[in-house]
Amino acid sequence: MFSSLIHRMILRELIKIFVMALIALTGMLLLATVVQEASRNGLSPSQILLVIPLLIPSTLPYTLPTTTLFATCVVYGRLAHDNEILAIKAAGINILRVVWPCILLGIIISAATIGLYYRIIPRTHYLLRAWLVEDLEEFMYSKLKHEGQLVLPKVNYEIYVKRVQGRKLLDAQFMHKDATGQHYDIVARAREAELHVDMAKKQIIVKMWNCEILSNNGLDNGHVDQKDWPIEIPDDFANPAKNRACDMTWQEMLENRAELEGKIQKVSLEIATYKSELALHDAPPSFARHVQNLENLKHHYQHGYREIQAELQQRPALALGCLCFVLVGCPVGIWFSRSDYLSAFITCFLPIVLVYYPLLLCGINAGRFGRIHPALAIWAANVLLAVCSLPLYRKLLKN
Repeated sequence: MFSSLIHRMILRELIKIFVMALIALTGMLLLATVVQEASRNGLSPSQILLVIPLLIPSTLPYTLPTTTLFATCVVYGRLAHDNEILAIKAAGINILRVVWPCILLGIIISAATIGLYYRIIPRTHYLLRAWLVEDLEEFMYSKLKHEGQLVLPKVNYEIYVKRVQGRKLLDAQFMHKDATGQHYDIVARAREAELHVDMAKKQIIVKMWNCEILSNNGLDNGHVDQKDWPIEIPDDFANPAKNRACDMTWQEMLENRAELEGKIQKVSLEIATYKSELALHDAPPSFARHVQNLENLKHHYQHGYREIQAELQQRPALALGCLCFVLVGCPVGIWFSRSDYLSAFITCFLPIVLVYYPLLLCGINAGRFGRIHPALAIWAANVLLAVCSLPLYRKLLKN
């Protein structure tokens, strides 16, 4: 009865501290990074409010373990500081039984993180990309208004304006890069311009009036009353398809992995057939080029397959990090009973930041590029943390 009462009391304190720390850490993270970056990119307050709910789920796999560790250090540090741990030992209760509430909290938070990864996190990933495409025109106008320039990745055009008035771009300058991407071969300047996005044609149309054009070839130089400049939108930006593993739900990843396995087997069979033809007969040079194209296609499929394999391991590994964190945080929190709780948290968190996360990120990259099997590479960080907790508990039992 006494033991059950202690467990409920500890669990209640853990949940209270955990909830408060989670709200505070998530709020600070959004305030310090997301809102600042969104404002820098020219998003309006209404757009920021729309983006924040889509970003919060993606931050939880990183904030949940940290707040779980913080709650564990605070609660168990306070128990030891108030001599409640000593009283529990005097009552004949094994010290390991006191650890069960934090382990239960770690299991609950790990299960909740896995549940978020099952559908909510990949869904919000995809919705964020889709929202950016749907609101592309508003995004570009906001960016031009705040920064006076628009430089999109994978697009060989740049736009600079002096001022934005409503939907009008005043004193606009349109610059096109050559094939090398190092020099400008066309520069056009107009008193007024407008932007229109045509997702059906995958184009951004820049309409310019009273336009002066200067080109390297000299043929297009001169003044025109009106000129439309079409800018091709990259396929991976115009089509927010679920071609990234982070955008897929668990079931979608399994289906996509099976599909890629079939494609890899089919391409491998074609490569073997063509290579046998090349070995037996004097095949035309086009055969060798076709084999090389098939090899490149196979490499593309294999890369997608490895990304899915890594994502399948990464999600549960990040989720179970919560449990590994509390296994380390509980004994360290008890040992720092005579110090402040923040010291116990920093003592646990610094090695995690300097060792656990770098090892985890290196494992994820190694698994995606096929250097190491994803299961071995990604789970190494959790295994290391769990192994390090064993001597901590053995020392705790002795003392």
